[in-house]
Order: sequence, then structure tokens, then C-alpha cells
Amino acid sequence: MDLLVESEGWARWGAQRLRCALGKGGVHTMKREGDGATPAGAFVMRRLLYRADRGAAPTTHLPAVPIAADDGWCDDPADAAYNRPIKLPYRARAEHLWRTDRLYDLVVVLGYNDGPVVAGAGSAIFLHVASPDYTPTEGCVALAPDDLRRVLAEADATSRVVVVPR
Repeated sequence: MDLLVESEGWARWGAQRLRCALGKGGVHTMKREGDGATPAGAFVMRRLLYRADRGAAPTTHLPAVPIAADDGWCDDPADAAYNRPIKLPYRARAEHLWRTDRLYDLVVVLGYNDGPVVAGAGSAIFLHVASPDYTPTEGCVALAPDDLRRVLAEADATSRVVVVPR
């Protein structure tokens, strides 16, 4: 099943309509690193990363891996590990996955710019937990924790996040 995401901040999972947060830069068909935009397109759900210290892995058919305190994601287009997981500290610019704000308690890695990776085309595009007020993301799609758990319970290797531009 696909999570269909509309640029107005709503998503559909089967018959359910779910509020979501999108990138502060809107939805774009030509995503660039640092533009704050959510890329338009269809992206397979690769795997779930989760904070085991904040609860057991949710029910899902996706591969699930706990996040460690030194986990990061390289977002430096000049680095060979661009748009890939890394261990911190790291020599290049990278995002910390072990966050205190709970937004990355559940993180679904999406198949965006990963086959092959194109430097500068955008990195760390995830499906993750939304802030309580649905503050815009840096380019990800974010759902309320309970909504994300509902999606994860039915998601499998064929599930995609489909982001539709206006």
C-alpha cells in the first residue's frame, strides 16, 4: 500500500486521511541539498530506524534497526558517504539521528537519491514523527506518532511514500 501525500499537508493511507508536515520549502520536482523542499515522486520504504531506549520496535513488516547514540546521516554533497548512514563524529557535515526532540524516535528511510546517489540532489529524506504543531520539516514527510505506527503496522517492502506536487 502507498502513503499518498498531498502538498497541502494531508496524506492518505488506505481509507485513512492523516495530517502531515512537509518541507518548509514546499514540494519540488527538482530537489536540491539545503532547499528545505520535500521531493515530489514515489519512494519505497527501505527500513525503519527506531529509538529502542524509548520503546520497543513497533509492529512492521519493514526491516527494523535500533538507532545508536553515534548514528548519523551524511548530508555533505562533497563527501563520498553523501546520503548514507555514518558513525559520529564524522569528518564531513552530517545529521545526528539520536535526537532529543523525539522526531526521530521512528524514522523510515525512503528510497530517495540512493540508486545511484547524485551529489547535491538531496539527502536524509525520511518519513518520521511530526512535531506536535506540525512545524515544517527540512524536506521530510512527518506524521503524528500514532499515525506513523498505524502506517508501519501495514507497511512492507512494496510500500511507498508518494508525494504529489500541486
